[in-house]
Amino acid sequence: MAVFTPVNEDQARAHLTAYEIGDLVGLHPIAEGVENTNYRLETTAGRHVLTLFEERTDAAGLPFCLGLTEYLADRDFPAPRPIRDRAGSWLGSLNGRPAAIIEWRQGDWLRDPSVDDHHAAGALLARLHLDAADYTVQRSNPVGPAAWRALADRCATAATGADRAILERVEAALAMIGDPFDGDLPRGSIHADYFPDNVLFETGRPSGVIDVYFGCTDAFAYDLAIALSAWGFDAEGTAQPDALGAFQSGYESLRPLTRDETLALPRLGQAAAVRFTLTRLHDRVFHDPSRLVTPKDPAAFLKRLDYWTEQAI
Repeated sequence: MAVFTPVNEDQARAHLTAYEIGDLVGLHPIAEGVENTNYRLETTAGRHVLTLFEERTDAAGLPFCLGLTEYLADRDFPAPRPIRDRAGSWLGSLNGRPAAIIEWRQGDWLRDPSVDDHHAAGALLARLHLDAADYTVQRSNPVGPAAWRALADRCATAATGADRAILERVEAALAMIGDPFDGDLPRGSIHADYFPDNVLFETGRPSGVIDVYFGCTDAFAYDLAIALSAWGFDAEGTAQPDALGAFQSGYESLRPLTRDETLALPRLGQAAAVRFTLTRLHDRVFHDPSRLVTPKDPAAFLKRLDYWTEQAI
């Protein structure tokens, strides 16, 4: 369960006094997610999400992320609007953690998306890039190459067996790809974690894009490479050509790639494979059994590296 910092109803009720969203009706833990604590918050004014940001979240980056979601919501993009308190702030503090209350978006994420769903999700990512084009706040990528190096070095102190073998492959990939962001690619606000479980669908159409907490200012094509790596492979990490093609086609139906972006996409796909392999490897190597979250398998994401390397040849 993704509840690392417990909140009881009395604590939630006291927290709500800073907001104008009614009185507490119910508080229910949300089991999904691996980074932060989330509750479904029912009030007399409706349904919301109460999020407590855990230690791994870059608190300094939260104003960028919450500002971006509000900016998108103002443009009728299906992003959950953060609720401002009576003082006009998005962020408060609850049980020693930065906390925010976010609009609830109806829908569910798709466990088995169709080709049409992939196309729709790709088009929605392009729309995010276009709708946020004038968002002027900047944030450096919190999980960029410097973070990869730090994660690899920390894993090297404790990885054994299969984890050590994965780390050796990652080290070889880091040496091979160098600086994957070298070049003058179109940049702007990106989601940077556009996985199926962060895109909600209702009645066959996308209804919400959530968890923009890795959002940052970076290359649009890198965001696309992350999304393709998330949507276009099965659970074992095998490429699904129809899904990959439909997602990219959907994206380019609204925002065609430049020639430089097309050429850079395999390299950025390699970077995405390294980034998510490393964070998953780190989570497994340093897993805290007291946290009721099963670490994701880094080997399944590492397999994407083979696909993107083949595309780069």
